[in-house]
Amino acid sequence: MSHFSATHNSLAFFTVADLAVTPWRNGGGETREILSIPDQASDFNWRASIATIAEDGPFSLFPGIDRSITLLSGEGVHLFAEGKIDHALNTIAEPFSFSGDVAVTSRLLAGTTTDFNIMTRRGTCRAVVSAKQQEFCAPLLLGGVLLVLRGEWLLQGENGLSAQQGVVWSNSEDMTLELLLQPQTADALLIWAAILPL
Repeated sequence: MSHFSATHNSLAFFTVADLAVTPWRNGGGETREILSIPDQASDFNWRASIATIAEDGPFSLFPGIDRSITLLSGEGVHLFAEGKIDHALNTIAEPFSFSGDVAVTSRLLAGTTTDFNIMTRRGTCRAVVSAKQQEFCAPLLLGGVLLVLRGEWLLQGENGLSAQQGVVWSNSEDMTLELLLQPQTADALLIWAAILPL
């Protein structure tokens, strides 16, 4: 595979603190959207965001959507849906997938948490989320997000990424391209969300 040029116009760098904040309607938290495809569409094909959960309460329903949530900071939350979900999301960088059709309630385990969220439209595409600590190549596929949790990483041998920084892309014209990620510190940890065609 060829490596992806960092000057390609579909690759965007971001810092979490610079993402726009949208408070939840129920007042229990806020969302920082990384990317939604198509942009500004309520019927998105896939969407990546970071949520801050400050209070116990229900998650919004997203019929027809598959969800993946990964703890970024804090002690985590307990996710519950009668007869369907009973899960403690309390391990940093360990993703948990569930259906957006299910009415899920979250209960904070101890204080505010932040989470990485990927949503994909069922029947259109799917997401695979994983934690990385060693050098790897991320194929571009339909799209993806890289978010650094700890340490320092080098992208394509030239662009440095630190904690709370990331890269997002979509609709690559050449599906054979890939991104090379190299850890630069012993504690390096990042989340990679790959958006795959069905």
